[in-house]
Amino acid sequence: MEEAQYQKGVAQFAQMVGQDHIDALRQRFQALAPDFERLVMGTIGGEVWNRPGLDLRTRSLCSIAVLAGLGRVNALELNIRMALNNGATKEEIVETFFQVAVYAGFAAAWDGLQRADEVFRAIEAESE
Repeated sequence: MEEAQYQKGVAQFAQMVGQDHIDALRQRFQALAPDFERLVMGTIGGEVWNRPGLDLRTRSLCSIAVLAGLGRVNALELNIRMALNNGATKEEIVETFFQVAVYAGFAAAWDGLQRADEVFRAIEAESE
C-alpha cells in the first residue's frame, strides 16, 4: 500500500472520530498486527471513506446498520462516534436501528441501541 493512501486514511479517521480515539485504535491494531492496521487505515479510511457518491453522514448511517445487523459491536461503537462527527444526529442513529430491526432482527437492533446508548453517555461524560 502506498504511504500517501495510508496517510490519507489516518487523516480521514482522525477527522471522523478524533485524534485521541484513532491513535488508541491504531496502537491496539499495531500491537496485534501492524499490517492489519495499515490495511484498515489505507483501504477503509484512505479509499472507501474518501469515495465520491455518498456523503460521510450517509456512509456512517449505512455502516451502523450493517455492523448492527452483523452484531459487530466493537466496530459499531467506533462508527456511532464517527456518525456523530459526520453530521448524523442521535435521533437519526436511533432511527437507523428501526431499519436494523426489520431487516436483521429485533435482537440485533436492541444490541445496537444498547451500544449507542453507551456511546452517547460516554460522549456526554467526556464533554463534562
